[in-house]
Amino acid sequence: MGRSRRTIPEELLLLALDPTTGTTAQPQSLDLGLAGAQLVELALAGRIAPDGDRIAVVMPRPTGDPTLDSALELLRRRGSPVRAVHWIGGPRLGLRQTYLSHLERCGMVHAVSGQMCGVLPTTRYQATESAVSREIRTRLDNAIRTGVPPDPRTAALAALAHAVGLGKHLYPGNEGRSCRSRLRDLIRHDPMGGLVAHAVMDVQNGVAAQPRRAPGGGGGSGGRGSAPAVRATASPSAGPVPHPQPHQVTEQSRRPAQVGHMARAGAR
Repeated sequence: MGRSRRTIPEELLLLALDPTTGTTAQPQSLDLGLAGAQLVELALAGRIAPDGDRIAVVMPRPTGDPTLDSALELLRRRGSPVRAVHWIGGPRLGLRQTYLSHLERCGMVHAVSGQMCGVLPTTRYQATESAVSREIRTRLDNAIRTGVPPDPRTAALAALAHAVGLGKHLYPGNEGRSCRSRLRDLIRHDPMGGLVAHAVMDVQNGVAAQPRRAPGGGGGSGGRGSAPAVRATASPSAGPVPHPQPHQVTEQSRRPAQVGHMARAGAR
């Protein structure tokens, strides 16, 4: 993969950098967005493809980008397609710092050391290559304001920017309301970007922690390759609670059955 072009994770991070404070907007959701942006970049490189709401590796050959190749190898080791929400919601410790350090090595940003309350060391990052940052922003603005369908990279970038909450950072106030709405609408122009953006929002809303129901509401085994962590999270609510206040729990669990029996008897 040529390095003359910025990857989508790098572009998303540059969009999130505040030129005044040197900090990143929406830092917690941005971490999720960076993990999602890696998926989009790998898809554009032909290494992965969507499989329903899952991600499947279709070509394990490295891209030449160490950070992307690390993500690709982790996906390959899964052995079967993984749900996008489970991948994005997984631990990604240090991912934002990895990309900030890479941008610093490329001369895109420079680190500014400081202190918080005169004691705690802090590091801010200021963009130094303004032409690249302007080009990224111009692409996004053109897609929003002209109504011309954007290319897949710009569409995916717009979808991720919306998903992590950068709309108010990029287009603040009442005057930016229509631009924020258009930013949200661009999510439909790239299937992979849309899948990943919705997964990022689902993780933020806690949807990734919910059990996945089989179609039709059946109680079968659910989707293929369901994550054990999700089943473990859901299982306590499906069975009796083992220890606290057993008599009270048993009595409460008995009442719905009695009420249902009486209702069926009255219906006969």
